[in-house]
Amino acid sequence: MTEAANTEKAAGKGPARIVYILYLVSIFIGISAIVGLIMAYVNQEDAPDWLKTHYRFQIRTFWIGALYLFIGVLFAQFFIGVIIILFWLLWLIVRCAKGFKYLDREQAVPNPAGWWF
Repeated sequence: MTEAANTEKAAGKGPARIVYILYLVSIFIGISAIVGLIMAYVNQEDAPDWLKTHYRFQIRTFWIGALYLFIGVLFAQFFIGVIIILFWLLWLIVRCAKGFKYLDREQAVPNPAGWWF
């Protein structure tokens, strides 16, 4: 592969990488996840097929994570809510780490529609 093709491929990964970073930053600054979601929606149409799986994975990570977090906050007065929030935290970190791994290898996410890790 030529150097120009490698540069183009690496540049295409940039927005997806930023979305993963924004999701991790959202653990401390929640609004960054919304920025990441918008970036994923905007960039998914023009991406190559393997990168589209990352954007789909990121979009689903946001919405499924929002559901887990909502349920956890709803039941936070009970002990189960704290467990759900801790699960959400671990789930988010693992999903972002797996996404980074596949992105660095320039591979599609194997199951972008999955609910688990």
